[in-house]
Formats: sequence, structure tokens, C-alpha cells
Amino acid sequence: MMVTQEWSGRRLLVSLLLFGISFGFVEAAVVVYLRPHYAALQSSYYPERPEGDLFPLLRLEQLEAAGPMAKRLLAVELAREAATVVMLAAVGLGLGRNFRQSFAAFLVAFGLWDLCYYLFLKLLLDWPGTLLDWDLLFLLPVPWAGPVLAPVLVSVSMIWSGTLALKREAQGKPIQLGAAAWSAIIAGSSMIIASFCWDCRNLMDGGMPTNFNWPLFAAGEALGLSGFFRALWRSRAREA
Repeated sequence: MMVTQEWSGRRLLVSLLLFGISFGFVEAAVVVYLRPHYAALQSSYYPERPEGDLFPLLRLEQLEAAGPMAKRLLAVELAREAATVVMLAAVGLGLGRNFRQSFAAFLVAFGLWDLCYYLFLKLLLDWPGTLLDWDLLFLLPVPWAGPVLAPVLVSVSMIWSGTLALKREAQGKPIQLGAAAWSAIIAGSSMIIASFCWDCRNLMDGGMPTNFNWPLFAAGEALGLSGFFRALWRSRAREA
């Protein structure tokens, strides 16, 4: 029985790896198609900016002045972002046999997708130049932005914690996330999201990104990981 569970766990991880690589390429390919359209529109308002720069973002009134197609592309992009999150959640729900496994599978799928997305962007567009280049991460409900290093660190944390949780599920030693652990994970995640949205008003007004709120981001990462480590330690203590 244990051998069967471990084999099932390995198969699940391989499935998530293949999905993450494939979906990461799809996401990067979408950027390859969309970036020339956005760059052409942006250069008409900001001709002094280097080609390929994401910032400053076009303001809503600039998109409206550009015609209905520009606004339609924005609506499509917002819908695509929402569909992406739903798809990643669906992978977790489809592969997991319980909530713990589904949540862990979602973490791994999300992390792999994001990492592979940046890897393929580097291969296809030679971007980002460095891990400190700023990226526009999401547009819902407000613009999320930050140095590429920040989402990469989040993705590595998600892959590591999700993989460990799935391995322990396969071994019949699940990590039980209690109220304290969940509180820390949710609070830490909220702090990370807040760090990405910290400068959203400036970005929506057409400003350039300012200093990233690394202290808030680091505090969120530390708090979220501490919640996971607490649950892992308590689970191991019960096994002793």
C-alpha cells in the first residue's frame, strides 16, 4: 500500500512538472504576441522610453483615446488573468484527493508555472535582463508590480512547501495545518500581495515604479513560511 501511495505521489509531481513547463511556455508565448501591440501604443505616448519597457503604464484615458480595440484588449487581458488563476486552481482540485493535497498541488503548479514563464521569456525575448528588473505581475484588482526576484522567491517557496506536503501525503504522514498555521500563512500571503500593490496608485497615474517594499515582502515571506514550519514541526512531533 505504501509503495502504491509513493508511486502515486511521484506520478502527481511529474504531472505537475509537465503542466508547469507547458503552461509557462503558453504564458510566455502570449506575452510574445501581445508585447508588440502594447509597445506600439506605448511608444505613441512615451516615445522617449526604450522599446520593450513595460512602464509607465498607459492610463485608462489614454487607452480610451486609442480606440475601442485598445480597451477590448485590456478587457481580454483581465479575463485571461482570472482564467489563469481558475485553471491553476482546477489543476489542484483535479489532482488532489483531499483539500490538503489539492492545496499543495496548487502551490506546486503555480510556482512551476511562474518560474517556467520567466525562463521562457528569457529564452524568447531575452527578458528580464536581471532579476531586479521590474515586472507587471497582475492587473486584478489593481496593478501588481515588483522586481522579478520577488515573484521568483515566492514561487520557489511555493514549490518547496507544496512538494514537501505532497511527499508526506504519499508517505501517509500528512502535514496538519491548524488555525495558527493557517492564520500565519494567510497573513503572510496578504503582506506579500500588499508589497506588490504598494505603488499601485502611482502606476495607475502613469508613474514609474519606485522602491519596492522589500521589508514588507520579507516579513510576509517569513510569516508564511513560519506557519508552514510550525505545522510541519507539530506533525512530526505527533509521529514521535
